[in-house]
Amino acid sequence: MSDNLPEVSKSITEEALWDSLPHEILTHVFLHLPIKSIITCTSVSKTWKSLIQNPSFISTHLHHSSNNKNLLLFRLCPRAVKQLKRKEVYALHWDDNTTNFHQYTSFDDFPFHGQNGTGVLRNTGVLRVVGTCNGLICLADGIYTDAYYFLLWNPCVKKYVRLPNPNFSFRTTAPYDAVVGFGFGFDSKTSDYKVVRFVTPEDGDFSEGESTPKVEVYSLATGEWRVVTAPAQCPKCAVPDTTMIDQRLQAFVNGALHLVCYKTTPEIRLLYFVLVFDLEDEVFREIPLPKHSDMDYWKWVSILAYGNSIAMIQPGYSLDIWVLKNYADASSWTKIISLDVQAPPQEDIPRPKAFRKSGEVILETYRNSLVTRNLETQEVKDLGITGSKYSFVDPYVESLVLLDKPDLAVTY
Repeated sequence: MSDNLPEVSKSITEEALWDSLPHEILTHVFLHLPIKSIITCTSVSKTWKSLIQNPSFISTHLHHSSNNKNLLLFRLCPRAVKQLKRKEVYALHWDDNTTNFHQYTSFDDFPFHGQNGTGVLRNTGVLRVVGTCNGLICLADGIYTDAYYFLLWNPCVKKYVRLPNPNFSFRTTAPYDAVVGFGFGFDSKTSDYKVVRFVTPEDGDFSEGESTPKVEVYSLATGEWRVVTAPAQCPKCAVPDTTMIDQRLQAFVNGALHLVCYKTTPEIRLLYFVLVFDLEDEVFREIPLPKHSDMDYWKWVSILAYGNSIAMIQPGYSLDIWVLKNYADASSWTKIISLDVQAPPQEDIPRPKAFRKSGEVILETYRNSLVTRNLETQEVKDLGITGSKYSFVDPYVESLVLLDKPDLAVTY
């Protein structure tokens, strides 16, 4: 046993040497390491692990990562030749000023193939991507269902949180159906991540769009769902059919969720608008949509983040893209492009997926090819990536979020 004393002493001495480095120097070094290397460093010493898992360092790393890399997350769902189920493929691509979209990395160890939030196989074998925020990807069960099971997943640190069941379901609204909307974002006031569900029962006493939704919020900080007991500012409205998989029905911008909703008015049977829910103060407001000669086309509208504002995608006999030029001014809607399509609505129309940092729009063609289009020059470039009707594209930032929640997050 005495023969091992020199090795033990050497190990203790080396660990003490690493621990003696000032935290400012360690922080600077860690910030410039790949995330895999940072995770490895948590095994070097207790001091390093404590520093890396500290919420302050995780926040500093997030800020550094946001300012130094422009990445896009692609979720693709190719169908295997001899398989009925689809396999979800998640990868990051560079979104820089060059003409290429070289792959930065891929997440080949996706842990939820063929599962919903309960681990049960689903018919489609594909999860719904609700949204991304600060490295977290919010997933929900069922492309063709009103989301009830949710997951928060950070593929960079190989951790996820399975959310508890929400309060409202079809059972709680029985014998009536319900229309469900949802969103995901970050509350900067409390440094908390929130998932929001908007549930509107469809009973026999009112038509769609004439009832105030029930609103519940999941907080990652508390690990619980909470009902917003008095959504006094929330108008009587409903969300469009959330099983329309080609549509993006929510966008997180400026600390608030933006959902496409509709309500009944004396003048217009179904008036479509943007319902805004501030995640900090949990209050509602409305942004009217631009006036259009055929308001019925708004039922196919999609909403996307456009820098620090929002864009509306309106398909029809042409594909119109509207941008709210001044986020604070609802009258600043501007149509920035109209693509003529000689086909009925929802057929052979390129589907907008996201906007690049440069302002170019990423489109999926009816042949499932992903392309970018410069909205000023109208130049179109093929990305060499094949999508599907389940494709999802969104800006992404690598982060250490969930690393500080060992009691809540599952490691795979």
